[in-house]
Order: sequence, then structure tokens, then C-alpha cells
Amino acid sequence: MTWKQVFTSSIGQKITMALTGIFLILFLIVHVGLNACIWANDGGKMFNEAAHFMGGYWVPRLLEIGLFAGIILHIVQGLMLEFENRARRGSAYAIDYGNRGSKWYSRSMGLLGTIILLFLVVHIGDFWLPNRSHQKFLLGEEINLYEKMQVTFQQAWVVVVYIVGCISLAYHLAHGFYSAFKTLGVYNKRYLAAIQWCGYAFSIIVPLAFALMPLSFYLGWLK
Repeated sequence: MTWKQVFTSSIGQKITMALTGIFLILFLIVHVGLNACIWANDGGKMFNEAAHFMGGYWVPRLLEIGLFAGIILHIVQGLMLEFENRARRGSAYAIDYGNRGSKWYSRSMGLLGTIILLFLVVHIGDFWLPNRSHQKFLLGEEINLYEKMQVTFQQAWVVVVYIVGCISLAYHLAHGFYSAFKTLGVYNKRYLAAIQWCGYAFSIIVPLAFALMPLSFYLGWLK
């Protein structure tokens, strides 16, 4: 397979989607672990230290470039597969997995991915851009992200947007986690069953933790 085929052929696109998907799953583990520091309930000290470490040193910043590249590549390849499937079938996103009884979310990855993309735009606008702008124009000083979360999550509509984004992420992961490993050649039934259950657990625990973060601020669980 040539480099061009990796990004343009159906098989190459699915492999790229699988690899970038696993990379983003690893990122979610780091991100949810860092954000969970808010529950130390120490006024944001632990969370701000962790967040500022990620934003203030060159290694995390370099990985951040790779993260954005992975997100963009995952989105582009997903859209290409979506358009190809629509053109081939004349309908909305639906890949034939050889099972007409497949779950609705496995047939709606394009829709779920679009909702997650819109959520990402809101999330980046709420936190990442303000912090990076502050660093650039105020001699490297970072904002108090904990206080920023407190203020942002006092708005009910923002909390609802984040919860919808987390629900979409949960369903996206419920299929994508398992599908990524299967695409990469894991066909052993025992391993696939274990991966599928790990995927279900991951798709519940991680999005639930993310959803509880804005709720914790909005409902006053954190002071």
C-alpha cells in the first residue's frame, strides 16, 4: 500500500481511523485523569498545577501538536468515509458490518462524530484558546483554569452542551473502541470479547467522568 492509498483507499482510511482513534483514546485517559484533579476540592490548586504543567513545558506542547494533527486526520478520514458510504448507498452513514441487527450508534458514527466536533469547537473556545491567548500576550502567564471552569459552568445551557457532547462521545466510543482493534486485525474471539467489554466500560466511565465535571460546578459540589 502506497502513502497515497493509506489516505485515499477504503482500507487505508479505515486503518488510519483506527490508529488515530486509539491515539485519541489514550489522550482521553490523560485528559480525564488531569481534569479529575478538580475533585481534590482544594480550591483548584492541584488542577491548576497539573494544567499549567501541560501547557508550560515543551514536551506536552509538542505532544499537543500531534494531538491536533490526530484529531484533524481522524475527522478528515471520517468525513471521507461518510461521503463515500453515502455515495455508494444513497443514504446516511451506514457501513455494512454483515449484521442488519447492528446497534444504531454503529450506523451513526458520522452523526455522533459531527456532534463531538461541534462540542470540541465550543470546548476549545471556552478553555484552550483563552489560556493560550493569555500566555502569548501576557508574557507566558496562564489563567486560573479552575476559576474559568467555575464561571463557565454556572450557565445551564453550557452544562447541557457539555453533557450532550459527553453522551455523543460515549456512543461513539462504544462502537469505535471495538471497531478500531478489529480493523487492525484482532479477530480472536476471546480477545475481541474482552476488547468489546473494555470498550463498553471505557465508553461509560470516561464520558461519565467528563459529564460530572460541569455538573459538579453547576450544582455546587465544588467550592
